[in-house]
Amino acid sequence: MRTVLYIFAECLFILFAFAIVQAHDPGLSAAEVKLDGNLLKVRVSYARADIESLVKLDLEGNGDVSQSEFDTSRVQLETLAADGIEIRFENEPAGSEAVSAAIDDSGAIHFDLSFARAGHEQFTFRDLMIGRLAQGHKQYFSVISADGRRIEEKLLDAKIDAVAVDLSSVEPERPQTFLQFILLGVEHILTGFDHLAFLLALLLFGGSFREAAKIITSFTFAHLISLALATFNLIQLPSGIVEPLIAASIIYVGLENIFRREIKWRWLLTFAFGLIHGLGFAAVLRDLGFGSDIGQTVVPLLSFNLGVELGQVGIAALVLPLIWKLKQRPSFTPVYVPVCSTLLVLLGGYWLIERTFI
Repeated sequence: MRTVLYIFAECLFILFAFAIVQAHDPGLSAAEVKLDGNLLKVRVSYARADIESLVKLDLEGNGDVSQSEFDTSRVQLETLAADGIEIRFENEPAGSEAVSAAIDDSGAIHFDLSFARAGHEQFTFRDLMIGRLAQGHKQYFSVISADGRRIEEKLLDAKIDAVAVDLSSVEPERPQTFLQFILLGVEHILTGFDHLAFLLALLLFGGSFREAAKIITSFTFAHLISLALATFNLIQLPSGIVEPLIAASIIYVGLENIFRREIKWRWLLTFAFGLIHGLGFAAVLRDLGFGSDIGQTVVPLLSFNLGVELGQVGIAALVLPLIWKLKQRPSFTPVYVPVCSTLLVLLGGYWLIERTFI
């Protein structure tokens, strides 16, 4: 029993340490190549924080950035894009005819480049910036036909930062990468330490498998609702509000574990907080360009949520047997549950301060 307790304590400590070191997931960006006559129009979109890890921008604060403030950093951003985004025809690098940078209301930074295709049916896209970002960063690459159809797509990372496209052999109606979005959902729950901390706080009392299933399913169903609404731009909340609320949800559940210790209706609480967590996930699909076309968004939306659900079930399958074993120890519920919950409250407090004031 003592060995099991040590394992549980070590797992919680590892989560605590890793969460402080890497409070956010490794990141996700989007690259889109659109066919426009004899041109390839390339748009690459990154979160502002990712770009600021590459170059020092002359931007003040974390809120809205005025156009005049952004203009002071435009030259270095356009240089970054020209050096970091590459198109090759027949293995020869092509020079961009135009490079521009822009920032939107969410803080995402967009790079727009255009390349003369000159009749070439094959090209290679490469983003050299991916390898300079946090380990695990993913980039969703897609090719859009002249009539707006998504005809090619792939997930890139630091190891595979390039993709070769043969326009003469692409399928007329290429299916969405269902499996890739499932894996993306699993990865985002496994690397989203705030979501992991929230899930652990919910499961800490070690209820029955049925209660755990209700908690996990209500969480997934709730953030499916808010994720869909946010992805389709039917509801919008800035990350400056959503991210602190996610941290506050961890604090609340941790305090409830200490002072209330009631899990009978916890699935309802989970549903309410799941709506907030779903807004946090929304940027994943919206920043990839989904939302404007409902038909193209349904498959990524459902498969991404399925991946999140599978990730949570997998975590519960590992954690719950350990908690059930520890509950056989008389001191676990009155002593160790409050101690572990206090650690989670401190972790949530750290995130709340970081996301509100830093």
